[in-house]
Amino acid sequence: MAFRRRNKSYPFFSQEFLIQNHADIVFSLDYLFLPLVLLSCFKVAKGEVTLYHYGWKDGATILFYFFIAIILHAVVQEYLLDKVNRRLHLSKSKNTKFNESGQLCVFHLVSSVWTFYILITEGYLLHPSSLWENYPHLHLRFQVKFFYLTQLAYWLHSLPELYFQKVRKEEISRQLQYICLYLLHISAAYLLNMSRVGLVLLFLQYVSELGFHIARLFYFTDENHQKMFDLWAVSFVFTRMATLTLMFLAVGFGLARAENQGLDWETGNFNSVLIRMTVLLLVCLTQSWLLWKFIRFQLRRWREFRHEQALRKKTATKQALRPLKRDSLGHHENGVLKAENGASPRTKKLKSP
Repeated sequence: MAFRRRNKSYPFFSQEFLIQNHADIVFSLDYLFLPLVLLSCFKVAKGEVTLYHYGWKDGATILFYFFIAIILHAVVQEYLLDKVNRRLHLSKSKNTKFNESGQLCVFHLVSSVWTFYILITEGYLLHPSSLWENYPHLHLRFQVKFFYLTQLAYWLHSLPELYFQKVRKEEISRQLQYICLYLLHISAAYLLNMSRVGLVLLFLQYVSELGFHIARLFYFTDENHQKMFDLWAVSFVFTRMATLTLMFLAVGFGLARAENQGLDWETGNFNSVLIRMTVLLLVCLTQSWLLWKFIRFQLRRWREFRHEQALRKKTATKQALRPLKRDSLGHHENGVLKAENGASPRTKKLKSP
């Protein structure tokens, strides 16, 4: 099954060969890991409901969906984004950002809908106290466990995609920053058995990021689309405030008042003062860093807008002060056409028909 058009053939295992055929290679490797995925389930049966908990076998599942994410990335790139790029004729730098926003727009849309469905069906939105009650939340339903494993697989697949998509060197550090932050926060929520709080935080974050990437896609199609960035700015600030409020409510207040205080590896209880303070500090530092980047982004937009306005005003002033052109007969003086010697040219009499 071919995912890429092959205009040229390259030597086997060369760099260009791997980049051009990486989706086909990964598609073949997925069959090797399929038996491991079928055997990699840690589950506990409670009545009629089957619950799952994490373990070392999750690595095989993550690796399988890691390959699936690479294949889906190639499908979206080939059959959606590349076709749009051929019509827009973007520059190389804008083309890279367009592909990035296109891929993340699809991912954030799917993840937002998926997370909202889990929050509704699990009842976390209707009962906010369930986010910290009965901690630790060691045993998970299948849809919650599957969601976390696919999230880890997706963000892990983004690392080799920097190579496969030939991302520019100046863009790699920026993309590595948010990829590592997502992996850190998702892993912490999953391993520290704070999956319920993590679901709500991911939903808020994904909805905010979806708005940003939609705004950027519209901007690349037409640079006059600026108002969507203003709408995203409002949602961004709201997301930061909601994230900090929820974390202090769930971790700083809810877990702090729980009876099972302390650290217990066997029961998966990480409700100690040190861990709670570390989690709160990590979230606060991340939100502060995001706000700092947001402020810098808005200041840059404001400077570009002021510079553009100044150029327009300067151009309009030059056009207003531009002198009238002299024609072949002479020049204008007090609204009357004068010849070169200062006399008015004779007007020709029109013949009557």
